[in-house]
Amino acid sequence: MAATSHITPTTGVRPEQAPLGSPVPNVPHAISVSLPTFRDNIDYEEGAPRVVSAMVSGYPRFFVSLKLIAICEKKYGKPTEGCFLWPSRAVAERCRHFVERYYVPTMATDDSTPTPRPPPTATSAPSTVRIVEFTIQAPTSELKPNGMKQVKVFATFFPKDAFSVAKQFWQHTGDIVTSRQAAYCLRWLSLKAEEDQKEAASAAAASAIRMPRGNRHYAAVKKEGPSSPVGDLQERVAAVQLHDEEDKPVEEADGLDSRDYEVYVEERYGRNLDLSFAPKAKIALRRRIATQVAHHAGSGWTGTGDYVTEDDVYLYPTGMSAIYNAHRIAMTLFPARKSICFGFPYTDSLKVLQKFGPGCYFYGNGEDVDIDRLEKEVLERTVGENVAEEDKILAVLCEFPSNPLLKSSNLIRLGELADKYGFLVIVDETLGNFVNVRILEYADIVVSSLSKIFSGDSNVMGGRKYYADLKASLAREYEDLMWVEDAIFMERNSRTFQTRIARIDENTEALCDYLRSHPKVKAVFYPKYVTTANYLTHKVEGAGYGGLFSLLFHAKNGSEQFFDALPFYKGPSLGTNFTLACPYSILAHYHELEWASQFGIDRNLIRVAVGLEDKDVLFHGFNEALDAISDDE
Repeated sequence: MAATSHITPTTGVRPEQAPLGSPVPNVPHAISVSLPTFRDNIDYEEGAPRVVSAMVSGYPRFFVSLKLIAICEKKYGKPTEGCFLWPSRAVAERCRHFVERYYVPTMATDDSTPTPRPPPTATSAPSTVRIVEFTIQAPTSELKPNGMKQVKVFATFFPKDAFSVAKQFWQHTGDIVTSRQAAYCLRWLSLKAEEDQKEAASAAAASAIRMPRGNRHYAAVKKEGPSSPVGDLQERVAAVQLHDEEDKPVEEADGLDSRDYEVYVEERYGRNLDLSFAPKAKIALRRRIATQVAHHAGSGWTGTGDYVTEDDVYLYPTGMSAIYNAHRIAMTLFPARKSICFGFPYTDSLKVLQKFGPGCYFYGNGEDVDIDRLEKEVLERTVGENVAEEDKILAVLCEFPSNPLLKSSNLIRLGELADKYGFLVIVDETLGNFVNVRILEYADIVVSSLSKIFSGDSNVMGGRKYYADLKASLAREYEDLMWVEDAIFMERNSRTFQTRIARIDENTEALCDYLRSHPKVKAVFYPKYVTTANYLTHKVEGAGYGGLFSLLFHAKNGSEQFFDALPFYKGPSLGTNFTLACPYSILAHYHELEWASQFGIDRNLIRVAVGLEDKDVLFHGFNEALDAISDDE
């Protein structure tokens, strides 16, 4: 469903909210879920049954994967076990190690960071976590000369009371079986079950009737009896149909550099995709990113060759996967060293640094004065002849700008400190995006999770001191876990990303300028007004400030009144083609609001990701929400 399909021509505002728990937008593999009122968001965090039940029935991204997990548990599991699925054995092994490190029987079920146990020894008890390879064979109707013959996923089985620990790995790493891959597996299982039933019915009929061999009258016995355990999954699960109109040979990936990768995927209607295009789609995505980044790389690029190329771009299944794997690859160079999180980041990014490896130092305000503190309190102690390896620093991770306060770190100073003290710089430029900002020359790894704006998640290698070491590590460690359908959809969706980003930038700046001058608005957090000098240092000439901002109101209940009346989609996520809002602090830090407040994260903060709507639609909708705020202070 297009983002503008709910807009009426008379008012320019959506007439009704998406129902609680429904996918946003209302399509398979939606990127968000509707939480239309402030109370809905609180109840979601508190686990209110009315909200939880709506989520289970209405959010395909999770619902589809849970169905596949249930089938795997039934086939391979024990009553005392829980299960998660992973796209490769290596990821499943990392999950096993994480659970073994942190799981304590009958432990609490919250998301607090548990105390690691000592590593297992040769005399330790056997592992409580086991891995099962779940191979799904292609049904006969899906077999094609150049198509996939099977799909493999890998299950980790663990004690049921270890579920909260395994869930942390799933949430923080992002190395997951995506909803499209899960739906594809479910569809194959359903078709395979139907074929098996038909074969069994035909064999039973032939045995009972014993008709002459040439008589086909009874060969078309209609299937009757109970349905397959998975036979109704197509009706219950939002799965993408992937039949091709014709079989086409797979072209070898070698020697494709002379092709025009920007236009090779056919524009098809409905759900018809040729999955043999996936290798080319991934090359197209990597080249598209590299071309854009190289255009703004600046004179500081020192990687191999004159410019960044597609060989410096690595694709991942999710944005968290890109962040987690950037940290994981960095740790292969200096595994004993701690990291630094500079600035207040997306919550799972901080968890990655805390839980995977020796830990991290956290400088949550992320301003220039904090760089002075960082050098004095931490970095100056990392030099000298007798400094132990575990006292040195692995990397600084920062967002540019940060989520949700849109602060921009001083990357030039951080880069100078990295050169002086020998650590890496990892920059997540998701909110700035590589159309608007030029940062590659100041980073060892640039992380981009551009969701619907670019529709892809990637890491780009910067041309700094550790370039060769990181490339060598990636050659050993990198796995291409991007599902084939995701790659094709991402390539298609990203073709117009520059035009869309420009329009969203323009919409957001106009809206923020208006809101900042409104008497009911207390503060607008947006790169144009927050740590402006740092952002302008890296802003591409003629580009914008991104499509995200946050705001607060003077009235005591202003945030709740504004949010409930806002006539746009409301739910988690960002970077969409349609406007999407959420009470960020409630969703991300509800159980640690007091802690977050010391870094300026107000409980009543409303975050808005602006979309492609016409400006009059945006202004009309926001004015309607502002009018709903009472005058009480």
